[in-house]
Amino acid sequence: MRKITSIILLALLIPVVSAQKIEKKNFDFKEIKTLKTISVKSQDRTGTCWCFATTSFLETELIRMGKGEFDLSEMFFIRNAYKTKAMNYVRFHGKTNFTQGGQAHDVLNEIAEHGIVPESVYSGKVYGQEIHNHSELRTVIKGMLDGVIKSRKPTPVWNDAYCSVLDTYLGETPASFTYDGKTYTPGSFAETLGIIPDDYIELTSYSHQPYYKSFVLEVPDNWSYDGYYNLPVDDLIEVMKKAIKAGYSIAWDGDMSDKGFSHKNGVAIVPETDWDDMSDEVKDSIFVKPGKEKQITQEMRQEAFGDYTVTDDHLMHLTGMAKDKDGTYYFLTKNSWGPESNDFGGYLYMSESFVRLHTIAFMVHKDALPKDIKEKLGL
Repeated sequence: MRKITSIILLALLIPVVSAQKIEKKNFDFKEIKTLKTISVKSQDRTGTCWCFATTSFLETELIRMGKGEFDLSEMFFIRNAYKTKAMNYVRFHGKTNFTQGGQAHDVLNEIAEHGIVPESVYSGKVYGQEIHNHSELRTVIKGMLDGVIKSRKPTPVWNDAYCSVLDTYLGETPASFTYDGKTYTPGSFAETLGIIPDDYIELTSYSHQPYYKSFVLEVPDNWSYDGYYNLPVDDLIEVMKKAIKAGYSIAWDGDMSDKGFSHKNGVAIVPETDWDDMSDEVKDSIFVKPGKEKQITQEMRQEAFGDYTVTDDHLMHLTGMAKDKDGTYYFLTKNSWGPESNDFGGYLYMSESFVRLHTIAFMVHKDALPKDIKEKLGL
């Protein structure tokens, strides 16, 4: 994702907790399932929600797997992805995407190549800053790469020079480290944790591609051209609901630019009446109590994707489900804007209608798939 660059308060590092229930009197949410996860963090002034959401997802996977409580380094994945992305950008002569954004699979790809380290080993903060801020870094490295491409004859040392810049801003990645009295490499630490990248799949739902097949999802931040399995939207929602009920959380990729998304109010919805047609009185009540929502069809999803109404905008982490007093399903969503970013500890509830329309894709463990869908996908 690339739009989320606002200043967000630094997340407080607190012990592992269950996902915070949002108390909203007039919605009267009733918990269906809440998965244990670690505290909400903040991506601060970076466009790296893809990594914060997916790292939270993996930390929650470790809890589910009985491995214990771990605070993993987002910046280790981000630092390595900057390097991988730069090589791709230069090899394509600058004719591909190079931003801070990315996808959930970028974390898994970097794990396969470079391993994992704890946050305490690699924070990505090297000059005393209290928050992550990649504003200057992104300008420097993009300009450097564009200069390399413009030279029309890259030298053999451009990548060494580029990595030196990354080391200056983020710190050198460790070849080995000590954690809880034991010495690891990033690779051996990953093996100890048991995160197997091939165990995770990404799913989407668009009618311009065959269903139950894999295709390269056409969004700018899929710069690695990874494949996504395509499902009808009803199957997509079925996977999400059954996964969470079975104890599997979800790394969610979607759009939060719609007026129905209110992190401040802890709710994301798709009102039945278009915003421009609402009275001021209705607008004032929209996040106060449940109301009728649009019934989202496959055709509506496709139209919104085609006309850029719904874009590849933001990644978050789904850690539970609930119903409001009218029986509408909501997905409990852990954002990466810090625990003090709203009155609900950094969480919000996204309604089923909102998720049906605004989901671009999501990542989940393949064992979370219902048997019939797994068979249709050939998994």
